[in-house]
Amino acid sequence: MSATADDFLTLHEVVEAAYRSTDRNIWDYIVGGAETETTVRRNRHAIDRIAFRPRVLRDVSKIDPSGNFSGRPIRLPVALAPVGGLESIGKDGEILVARAASRFGVPFFLSSVTKLGLEAVASAAAGAKVFQLYVRGDEAFVDDHVRRAINSGYDAFCLTVDTAIYSRRERDLAKRFVKPWRERAGGMEFQAALNWRDVRRFKDKHHIPLILKGIATAEDAELACQHGVEVIYVSNHGGRQLDHGRGTLDILPEVVATVAGRAKVIVDGGFCRGTDVVKAVALGADLVGLGRLYCYGLAAAGEEGVHKVLALLEAEILTCLGLLGAESFAALGGSFLCAAEAVVSPHVHSAFPLIDLPERAC
Repeated sequence: MSATADDFLTLHEVVEAAYRSTDRNIWDYIVGGAETETTVRRNRHAIDRIAFRPRVLRDVSKIDPSGNFSGRPIRLPVALAPVGGLESIGKDGEILVARAASRFGVPFFLSSVTKLGLEAVASAAAGAKVFQLYVRGDEAFVDDHVRRAINSGYDAFCLTVDTAIYSRRERDLAKRFVKPWRERAGGMEFQAALNWRDVRRFKDKHHIPLILKGIATAEDAELACQHGVEVIYVSNHGGRQLDHGRGTLDILPEVVATVAGRAKVIVDGGFCRGTDVVKAVALGADLVGLGRLYCYGLAAAGEEGVHKVLALLEAEILTCLGLLGAESFAALGGSFLCAAEAVVSPHVHSAFPLIDLPERAC
């Protein structure tokens, strides 16, 4: 008998069910990174090298884990990050994920690497939503996507800026696996040519909040603020682009300090437990992006699997906040954290010590 979302009591059970349900080529696409996958491991290592400093004798009988995004209240300060090719994980995967996010009450980012198109997915997502674009054409191409996103009710527009060159993902190369959506992709030269003049043109021409995804230094965060960008998205593409990059939780403090309230800050990269989310918000993130985690939910049990992942994450967050002595995310700050040694060797699933998967699957 196959598992249903109601059967899952822990996140590691969702991951195991996803592995059993997923083609090995697609599984490696989900979990893999660039070349040596060092950046994937550093994402996890950066999170694991932070410990908590809990406070006690504080009234945490009522805990509010909510946040806000683009003027909307949201149930948790998390967003479902853009993932291309969701249809390979589950039929109509983009719509299933959008529905789950809307039902639960968190934002959803739709990747432009989608089979169904931004209009069809928008009709399924009543909640907060963002369209993310890989630039595969000229200025008219960008303008057309912005117009369509605005007309479809997206709350913000996201440009991914860390993919000027497509990386070497050796899990795919070693098996000669070519992702179906890559075969229909073209126009990489336009992404490679993307520059700050294009950001300025966007801000001068369009009236929708702009998110730049892939910021990894204080210098680029400063330039983004100077260009009037509303949201700085700290990301290394989940370790899937530049190998030997820094973990995003190591990058976050310098970006938050540089931005100094001039823009909102999102971070993703290896976040898969409630404690991970709490650490990121305590370090100044306004929102935490989840990628692989919700893909596991989608693979394990479709729309209900994604919803269940969010519910389990919420339970972990409530536990963490209560035991820290914080009645809300607003009560957090750097005083709740300290540096510590990691106690496990980092890898893509090291946050799930009870997981039972072949070593090759990690």
